[in-house]
Amino acid sequence: MTQPIKLSVLRQHPYFRDLAAEALDQLCRYAKHTVLKRGATLFAKDDPGNSLYVVISGTVKISISSSEGRNAILNLIGPGELFGEMAVLDAQPRSADATANTNCEIFVIDRRDFLPFVRSQPTLAMKFIELLCARVRRTSDQVEQLILQDLPGRLASALLGLSEARKLDAEGGTIAITQQEIGDMVGMTRESINKQLRAWVLRKWVRLEHGAIVVLDAPALRELASAGTRGDD
Repeated sequence: MTQPIKLSVLRQHPYFRDLAAEALDQLCRYAKHTVLKRGATLFAKDDPGNSLYVVISGTVKISISSSEGRNAILNLIGPGELFGEMAVLDAQPRSADATANTNCEIFVIDRRDFLPFVRSQPTLAMKFIELLCARVRRTSDQVEQLILQDLPGRLASALLGLSEARKLDAEGGTIAITQQEIGDMVGMTRESINKQLRAWVLRKWVRLEHGAIVVLDAPALRELASAGTRGDD
């Protein structure tokens, strides 16, 4: 990827677009363009946090797994988002695995370059504080949903969260995710997810496509997420 194209991509990124031209050019020199095939591992839990990652296209899965082979998806990172910042900032090991969920294009920025850079950019440092706060709030919301919400409420919350994270049209957002993956996000089996989604298809709240779920009635899902205790029929 040429320097002008890198600059164009970074200028559109919500965390970097307010940087001065000279600072943006400096960051561009640090950013290494990488193409990944679906299934490629970027890092594993307990790896050293040597790099920050910026998604250009595709989706990256952040997940954890148990010794018994159970998986939990913590987040799906899409275009315009970044990840890996926590271990880069605190110099602690990675807290989860990161895998290319689709074919991806990403920027990789080395920790040795990024830390001095962010120290010289107070506005950018504040944006990363806001990002970390958002991560904590998301984790708090996920714990609340698992403890307090039933399956319909958890599933509705997850679909709305994925839509809003990608700034999709709330009335018709297509979410590139399989039923197994959404099950791993909300802690339910694929069979339970399929039963619930098909009930919502009949109500015209969602539409199912190959490898994707299309939100048709976000207000209905939002009401369900708020109530959290409705039946699944």
